[in-house]
Amino acid sequence: MIYFDNVSKRYSGGRATALEEVSFQVEPKEFVSIVGHSGAGKTTLLKMLIAEDQPTDGRVFFESLDVHSIPRSRLPQYRRKIGTVFQDFKLLPHKTAYENIAFAMEANGRSDDEIAENVPQALGLVDLEDKIWNFPGELSGGEKQRVAIARAIVNQPDIIIADEPTGNLDPIATYEVVQILRKINDLGTTVIMTTHNKGVIDELGRRVITMDDGRVVRDDREGKYVL
Repeated sequence: MIYFDNVSKRYSGGRATALEEVSFQVEPKEFVSIVGHSGAGKTTLLKMLIAEDQPTDGRVFFESLDVHSIPRSRLPQYRRKIGTVFQDFKLLPHKTAYENIAFAMEANGRSDDEIAENVPQALGLVDLEDKIWNFPGELSGGEKQRVAIARAIVNQPDIIIADEPTGNLDPIATYEVVQILRKINDLGTTVIMTTHNKGVIDELGRRVITMDDGRVVRDDREGKYVL
């Protein structure tokens, strides 16, 4: 489904290296965690997948499509296949939970009837039916992240990428968010998550790719957090 083929990324005329000859494959319906110290290259990998950054060498494939050969005019169509969850939520503060999720559907050209049906379903999947009309300022950190996950899944993407989704959360909220991501994966959506959280990785028991200085140094099918 996803294939990084000998991908390198260098900045400042080659003096700074973000990725160095990275190759790995992600199969449909996998749950893959990418771990490593700050600056190891985790976020750069995700940016490569959504074509926010270009490799210096190598190629990134989504199915049979070379991601970085996609014309700019077709990037929005491609990115609809990928739902994104951020550490800082990126919710619109003056819109309710419903409106934040509906906004993502509107941007995708969905009809009012589809929005009215699918937004409550997405909030139900993240156990927030009772917060549908709350604004972000009225939600806890964990609830905000769950709204962000609902927004990421509402257009039924093939992949969810979650960049440090529990980085700002307490342990209880962290557990809840990870269980929701696990549930989404169990329903058939591929999940790729970056994290520093050893407890999350050890509890998941899913595939772990470990990055160090821009390189893949471990790839364990049922991994632990080992650095």
